[in-house]
Amino acid sequence: MKKNYDVIIIGSGIVGSLIARYMSRYELSILVVEKQADVGMCPSSANSAIIHAGYDPKPGSVKAVMNAEGNKIWHTLAPELGIMHKETGSCVAAIGEEELPALDKLLENGRANGIPGLEIISGSEFLKKEPLINPLISGVLWSPTAMVIDPFGAVLAAAENAVTNGAEYLFETEFTGFIFEGNNITGIHTNKGDFSCRWAVNAAGLYSDEVAHKAGIRKDFKIIPRKGGYLVFDAAKFQINNVLFPVPSGLGKGTLVSVTTHSNILIGPDNEPASDKEDTSTTAFGMAAIISGAKKLIPTIDERNAIAMYEGIRAKGSGDRDFIIERPDEIKGFINICGIESPGFASAPAIALKAIELMKEGGESFIEKKSWNPVRKPFPHFHRMNLEEKAALVKQNPAYGRIVCRCEEVTEGEIIDAIHSPIPARTYDGIKRRTWLGTGRCQGAFDYPRVIQILARELGIDETEVTKKGKGSNLVFRKTKDVLNG
Repeated sequence: MKKNYDVIIIGSGIVGSLIARYMSRYELSILVVEKQADVGMCPSSANSAIIHAGYDPKPGSVKAVMNAEGNKIWHTLAPELGIMHKETGSCVAAIGEEELPALDKLLENGRANGIPGLEIISGSEFLKKEPLINPLISGVLWSPTAMVIDPFGAVLAAAENAVTNGAEYLFETEFTGFIFEGNNITGIHTNKGDFSCRWAVNAAGLYSDEVAHKAGIRKDFKIIPRKGGYLVFDAAKFQINNVLFPVPSGLGKGTLVSVTTHSNILIGPDNEPASDKEDTSTTAFGMAAIISGAKKLIPTIDERNAIAMYEGIRAKGSGDRDFIIERPDEIKGFINICGIESPGFASAPAIALKAIELMKEGGESFIEKKSWNPVRKPFPHFHRMNLEEKAALVKQNPAYGRIVCRCEEVTEGEIIDAIHSPIPARTYDGIKRRTWLGTGRCQGAFDYPRVIQILARELGIDETEVTKKGKGSNLVFRKTKDVLNG
């Protein structure tokens, strides 16, 4: 195992993986360390899946600048990396005349942030575009540059592009501290040994406060975890055409109702305190709050059509809650990125480029590779193909003719592709996030046994070693015949 790198990035969420992707353009050896079994397993995957336009952040804040710049970048970056996305735009809906003044304030805020295309549309006009919306709607703020994205797919695409350009990832590798020479960071300690570097980048998300503290800075800064739950609805039961936000409150942007890249409808989030940074438990109270909030926008929502519920954790920072992106004067060889809450996903490309800019200011020379490839071509998705394309693919590889997940029409060929990709899927959830297997009406009831068999075969392990999401989540305890034979 290689031990010496130019840059070590702590965390493989959307910020860490985009930093790795952009840095892979240069003659640098790059290592990303991640304590989980896969990329993007924390806030980067469990969120509203929206690239926000940028009308909401306080003008002049780091958030406002990063959101506006990040949104522009995503419109070219998503197709370049083969990421599923829909350029839907978004709206903030005022219900009743009393909420209309809030739209004017958001419009003014957005224009101060330089967000293009913002306009207020009357409620009667918008009802023609979105007939299921609350008939009491009085107006909407329309933001044409917002879009929806596959959040895990975006993290994966950035990571795969980084790896194909020479970056390395180590999973189930927990950062435990820094190695110092004077006030200069020269490496990191992990549960898999020590690694040396010239630069360390804190992109640890929920744990970015703890990483900063171990560097000896920002001792008063804390990440305050908050839970945000979501309900996913069967695409066949009802459809909307837009991303719908309520007028925001002091607690956040409120409960949205949104289309997704996979054609399901997503509602959420709520806003509950989390017991700790790993608390993703769902609650009846949270579900009721989500449904109540969503019905303010779409009164006909029927919760019986929900097919899944999940919780995400938000990395809310203490203090003024602005983004922290810095190269501290008191520590050499360190880029510190903390408190990246919403609109963090939309801002991520701009944050990554800012990290590189800070390293340049710190004296790092960035020599471009001659062979850097910015394009990532995704593996084929069988259910999105027409009949002729499917027939050609099956003829090329019969594994694509064996359906493993009936609801989402995921084939054995796609599962094998995921297992042998640049960022290999080594768990059931890894397969699920890459292929959308197990996300339909049956929620995996049919495909579990077959996926366990395929993972065991392709990874060369016993079926009892196959896990749902990494160490300690084994799906099979022991084989029945072992019990019967004593």
